[in-house]
Amino acid sequence: MGTVATSADGIAGERRQLINVAYRLLGSVTEAEDAVQDAYARWYGLPPDRREEIRSPGAWLTTVTSRICLDRLGSARARRERYVGAWLPEPLPHPTEWDGAASAGRADPADQIVLDESVAMAFLVVLESMTPAERVAFVLHEVFRYPFAEIAGVLERTPAACKQLAASARRRVTVAPAPVPATGRADVVRHVKEAWETRDIAALVALLNPAAVMTADGGGMVGTVLQPVEGGARIARYLVAIAERAPGLELLERTVNGVPGLVARRAGVVETVASFDVTDGRVTRIWVVRNPEKLRPWA
Repeated sequence: MGTVATSADGIAGERRQLINVAYRLLGSVTEAEDAVQDAYARWYGLPPDRREEIRSPGAWLTTVTSRICLDRLGSARARRERYVGAWLPEPLPHPTEWDGAASAGRADPADQIVLDESVAMAFLVVLESMTPAERVAFVLHEVFRYPFAEIAGVLERTPAACKQLAASARRRVTVAPAPVPATGRADVVRHVKEAWETRDIAALVALLNPAAVMTADGGGMVGTVLQPVEGGARIARYLVAIAERAPGLELLERTVNGVPGLVARRAGVVETVASFDVTDGRVTRIWVVRNPEKLRPWA
């Protein structure tokens, strides 16, 4: 084993990959950071001779981080049963869209997460429907292309069993429609913003699929609907009613988890982040995160 692989810089260089794995497994930037910190603590807690025996520190750290996430997913299921209202993953900003976000002094773990289709809100919500073992097997294999022989070491099961878990998880991911081009999605989101700002219910209804669903996450900390709002007309009326009761709220077009979304800001403070799923030019799903604990990367 080369000295570079076990040097402080070499080990620290694995952090970006670990944060990316942990966020997709947990759906939380804060919990992902904690899991990675825990993995590093275990690495540095090993006796020096034991660390020297490990041929691939990166693989070791990934295995340990994934196991920590697996344990936390199990306990998270129980916590989310007690959660007030719907639980949604933490939304991620694009750092280049924020003044000073990419400054040298900022070291936010959210900045290290690669914004691709595997962190889109629609995908993360589907991951929430999987068992912890299914989610680990699916994410490690389908997103990060780890072989089942390595995943077996994480889940402490046979490669064949891990392959079955990934196949079971894959069945939960329904066949997706053709992806909407980024420009087309951005146009739809922009029109939603304009209709929301002008309180134009008819325009909003035209932009929403009649079977659209809006899910909001306030965590019991701020006011929001506790149950999903179903139907384009009901969602449109709800959005306009909120606008009427929220003077001074500023709507901004921002990238949310890698795709066009909206941010609501009052007096410079982000209060709401909205993600959209668009099919055939109309919004089919809206995910609204208002829990301030989940909006830390947007501060």
